[in-house]
Amino acid sequence: MPDFVLVAHGSPSEPLPADAALAAIAAHVAPLVPGHEVRSATLALPGALDAAVAGLSDPVIYPFLMAEGWFTRTELPRRLAEIGVTARILPPFGLEPALTDLALSALPAGTAEVILVAHGARRPGPARDSALDLVRRLELAGRFARVLPAFLEEAPFLADVAAEAPDAVCLPFFALRAGHVAGDIPAALDQGGFRGQLLPALGEMAEVPALIARSLRTIAEQG
Repeated sequence: MPDFVLVAHGSPSEPLPADAALAAIAAHVAPLVPGHEVRSATLALPGALDAAVAGLSDPVIYPFLMAEGWFTRTELPRRLAEIGVTARILPPFGLEPALTDLALSALPAGTAEVILVAHGARRPGPARDSALDLVRRLELAGRFARVLPAFLEEAPFLADVAAEAPDAVCLPFFALRAGHVAGDIPAALDQGGFRGQLLPALGEMAEVPALIARSLRTIAEQG
């Protein structure tokens, strides 16, 4: 039976709080996946990944990340190879189909405009794709007049989108509450003259452990 390790970026400037936050999520997931170990590690905390996979045979890695990209395709496999671990890496949290319902449940009734803000990337790649996919799915729900994508690292930049929709509800497409969610997003909203509501990040929602556990149970049942 497979054992699981939740892996996130973490915060290089303050690695311990992000690592503790991910450990708390893993602790809530574990009882929902009986018979399997559920551990966690952030890549920014030295030695955390080594400790998390120690003693596990062919663990399954659940990237608590919002998009496919360099971390999932290059850095995480490299780090696992460095410590001599063979592991299966699942699609990241940001590609979970259930994120649509999670986002819809988080957005208050009567919301007219939504800003979905994601990290983005300075170089072309898939980092924005999962956020844009969720924007499309929220549009298809038919509840909102507009669902606007915004990014921190590429256009359309959050400050510009906030100026266009100053009374919207802003939903951060992020996994953990670290520097971007706590500092960069509020600063960009202020720069754009935002007057609306800023919600917690998707990964902070109370329903997240159960969502992850459902995916892990499916993998466990498949063997």
